[in-house]
Amino acid sequence: MKAQNRILLILIILVILVTSCTQEDDGIYLNERIEPSISYTEMEYEILELVNNHRESVGVGRLSVLNTISSEAIPHTDYMLSQGEASHDNFEDRFLNLRINADAVKVSENVAYGYSTAQAVVYAWLRSPHHKDVIEDEEFTDFGISTKANAEGKNYFTNIFIKR
Repeated sequence: MKAQNRILLILIILVILVTSCTQEDDGIYLNERIEPSISYTEMEYEILELVNNHRESVGVGRLSVLNTISSEAIPHTDYMLSQGEASHDNFEDRFLNLRINADAVKVSENVAYGYSTAQAVVYAWLRSPHHKDVIEDEEFTDFGISTKANAEGKNYFTNIFIKR
């Protein structure tokens, strides 16, 4: 009888332990995405607004600014600045990161360097058939931007567009 009492007591303790434990909050939420904080420059805001104004003027919807996209554009602008030229190098990496972090199913980018104003770079993109097609693509839903100047004041631009 003592053995049965011990087994019963152990079972009761196990049931109490299993049912009374609460799951600890580890702060990791796999289904939630935290939008990074980005500080946009006046020129970046102006480019985003000019692009959206143009899209509206041709009957295409405005895009939402998504900081996650800008956080992908920033290191690419830094890379171009370090190389001294505009490029689409490593675009595949940006595309994959945006698929994972922003649910992007389509990604394009416009890059440039040397323009001193937001109006000048947007005007140049609109004069280029390929860049204009990217800006006017009605499938895109969101975009982001990064603009930085080198030591001589030459501006580098990365404007990324996605469809979610």
